[in-house]
Amino acid sequence: MKCFLLLVLVIGLDLSSANSIPSYNHYRLPTALRPQKYYLRILTLLESPDDLRFVGNVQIVIEALKNTRNITLHSKNLTIDESRITLRQISGASNKDNCVSSTSVNPTHDYYIMHTCEELLAGNVYKLGLPFSADLTRQLFGYYLSSYKNPVTNKTRWLSATQFEPSFARKAFPCFDEPGFKASFVVTLGYHKQFKAISNMPVREIRKHESLQNYIWCEFQESVPMSTYLVAYSVNDFTFKPSTLPNGALFRTWARPNAIDQCNYAAEFGPKVLQYYEEFFGIRYPLPKIDQMAVPDFSAGAMENWGLVKYRESTLLYSPNHSSLADKQDLANVIAHELAHQWFGNLVTMKWWTDLWLNEGFATYVAGLGVQKIHPEWDSRDKSSLVALMASFRLDSLVSSHPISRPIRMVAEIEESFDAISYQKGSAVLRMMHLFMGEESFRTGLKEYLKLYAYKNAEQNNLWESLTTAAHQNGALAGHYDINTIMDSWTLQTGYPVLNITRDYSAGTAEITQERYLRNSQIPQADRVGCWWVPLSYTSREENDFNTTAPKAWMECSSTDEGVPTIIDHQAGPDEWLILNIQLSTPYKANYDARNWKLLIDALNSKEFESIHVINRAQLLDDVLYFAWTGEQDYETALQVTNYLRRERDLIPWKSALDNLKLLNRILRQTPNFGSFKRYMKRLLTPIYEHLHGMNDTFSSMPQQDEVLLKTTVVNVACQYDVSDCVTQAQAYFRRWRAEANPDENNPVPLNLRSTVYCTAIGQGTEEDWNFLWTRYRKSNVGSERQTILSTLGCSKEVWILQRYMEKSFDPKSAIRKQDSSLCFQAVASGQVGFLLAKQYFIENVELIHKYYYPQTRTMSRLLTPLSEQVSTLSDLKKFRSFANDSRQLLKGIRQAMQQSLETMLTNVQWMDWNYHQFSRTIRRHL
Repeated sequence: MKCFLLLVLVIGLDLSSANSIPSYNHYRLPTALRPQKYYLRILTLLESPDDLRFVGNVQIVIEALKNTRNITLHSKNLTIDESRITLRQISGASNKDNCVSSTSVNPTHDYYIMHTCEELLAGNVYKLGLPFSADLTRQLFGYYLSSYKNPVTNKTRWLSATQFEPSFARKAFPCFDEPGFKASFVVTLGYHKQFKAISNMPVREIRKHESLQNYIWCEFQESVPMSTYLVAYSVNDFTFKPSTLPNGALFRTWARPNAIDQCNYAAEFGPKVLQYYEEFFGIRYPLPKIDQMAVPDFSAGAMENWGLVKYRESTLLYSPNHSSLADKQDLANVIAHELAHQWFGNLVTMKWWTDLWLNEGFATYVAGLGVQKIHPEWDSRDKSSLVALMASFRLDSLVSSHPISRPIRMVAEIEESFDAISYQKGSAVLRMMHLFMGEESFRTGLKEYLKLYAYKNAEQNNLWESLTTAAHQNGALAGHYDINTIMDSWTLQTGYPVLNITRDYSAGTAEITQERYLRNSQIPQADRVGCWWVPLSYTSREENDFNTTAPKAWMECSSTDEGVPTIIDHQAGPDEWLILNIQLSTPYKANYDARNWKLLIDALNSKEFESIHVINRAQLLDDVLYFAWTGEQDYETALQVTNYLRRERDLIPWKSALDNLKLLNRILRQTPNFGSFKRYMKRLLTPIYEHLHGMNDTFSSMPQQDEVLLKTTVVNVACQYDVSDCVTQAQAYFRRWRAEANPDENNPVPLNLRSTVYCTAIGQGTEEDWNFLWTRYRKSNVGSERQTILSTLGCSKEVWILQRYMEKSFDPKSAIRKQDSSLCFQAVASGQVGFLLAKQYFIENVELIHKYYYPQTRTMSRLLTPLSEQVSTLSDLKKFRSFANDSRQLLKGIRQAMQQSLETMLTNVQWMDWNYHQFSRTIRRHL
């Protein structure tokens, strides 16, 4: 969901005034004025491909809070006709005309500043009128152009769409473009009558255009007060599928006409999760309608605009014949996430982007609750919690990470916050709080917060106050504890702790200390500072209570924010294992003394391994593989833990292990000892592969949905390591598909195995195989299928084919949409052959790539991840550092991502220096 030079073409006034840089240069708007209401009229011209543009006028009702002679607001890339600007006082001692004497711009902050003829006086209300126009471009931000092909006529059909988060409403109309400036909006759209229009609110009136033949004006009802980034509208020729929502809002799901049959699942799931949130938050959905819209070109996965939620086609449309179970679950999570925003983000909005996580962390967390409620058979809540934790652990173990609540001092910095820290770590700390507060206190506090700040803006401290009150009233938190102190330790500092647990086996106690966990093992101990308030939950072999996640004790911080060693009286016997962090309820890592690890290893490698909760089995795997990477444990210990996977039959531990082992794979496959690692992986995978009946289509007989995902995951990795008949079976499926007379209608490859089959066949296949799959991409009408194909076309091992594919990815005239270009590059860069090509391509073509994405160059950060995970030699690291330095102007929009990538490369180099030989010797002993 989701700067560059301000262009204001001035008509009718002295140009010298518009070119001057004013003295006001703060990154936040002045507070002398506050908008109350916008009357926004926009005429959209979509008929002629040579004249795609919009012309508008905005009347802003503004209250003066202080005396001022300047009106400062945002405008970007808009042509403003200054000769037609109007300013009139509409309340106060006397209503009279004012005027604008001159204007100036501040391109750094996108400010358009009007200097008034007479002073605006505090307490008075004014109406400012600004006429504007701009071309509709395909930049995917602001008010932009999208299209699709009519399959019958083969002609391009144009449509317009908006994407204003975080700071792009200013590209569509002049406005006070900060989340704290909430106002109501009356939107009126003009367009040719062959189209339709939708916006945040229902239609109030449609009337003929006063001068343009066959054009109409569509006026929408006045909105509730909301931030500019949530305003949305579109002119299109789509159709919709209505949903039944008893006693609730009108609910519609929109798509292009030839994809409307793919709206059924979203139209069924959406209303159910909306009703769940009404009950969960204790507040009815506040608008009279809600629309979901699948946009062919969309930069974000989805966007929560109030009353008009927009999605990529792949995150809203579902085809039972073309989409896998994983696709369906991802789709449900995205819909649940966006609809949660209607309360968290839309009804109550952060004051400033510092607290973006209040939007994104909450929507991520409660989406998991919503999906679990609607689809209990998926049992997806634990998996989504683990995914959130693992994503945040990976990024937050870097020195170059950032706090959840992050100071933002430039608009350009806002987009950097849309990452795993705001979403996944934000979700993880909320889950922690939910578990230590308990259901009643958590929900009571949330409801009170939403009621207090409805239609207003809030900061995280406002949330902490409501939750503290609820926790104390319900006795969920001791009176001398408060949520503010506890949670600030998690949201205001970077990183997370590792808890070092040393047991006294005769006394039945354990001493616990904490320090920040970092993957960069060169950072000295003295610099691993930080203190977190940690709720301590734990159990032993004898007690075996993995259901009680409420803390039995707390790790506290001193008045100087230093960790205080904590003694717990766990009463576990000397031959019993001890496990902290029940169900991974808190985002920390637990490192035990050698004897406790030995007891855990013995338990995992015995028949009683399932007595340890499935999430804690995943935790042990994740923790020990991290510790082995950074030297806190040796690889002998780590591999004794992973050996138990030959018995494991649950998805969550396998996901934890495979995500960690994949990072080792990407380094080791460039070394002479990769053969040993490959044999070890085949040994681990063969029992589970055979248990799941391999590549055969046995999905219909699986009683649990988790088993479907387990098989999907295992078979995919099995083919990469050439386990059993995996590769030959995949090739056979692909050959059968190629032999079909009508392959676009008849596909014999099992839905849940298509990604694996396509990738394996392309990797082992010919140019004809690649071209066959490319043709299927060109002819596909299903977003999720198109994404699957694009991600597997990069599996080829032919250098020239991969080179050609990367060139297609960044060619504006190719069949690959801009939103999918990074997916294609990642697919190539993730392959053993493709990595070297992609690294070279990125370095040599960074200027071309920058130009392709400009001005939204943040997308380039998505290209870095597969590169950073595979650079592992000092010479390659130095070359990449040198490249980053030489190209810093082109890479300044992804400065943070580049720092994180270089740090990841450094940790890979460290691993090769310190662990490679030890790991290679150890793994040979386990074959």
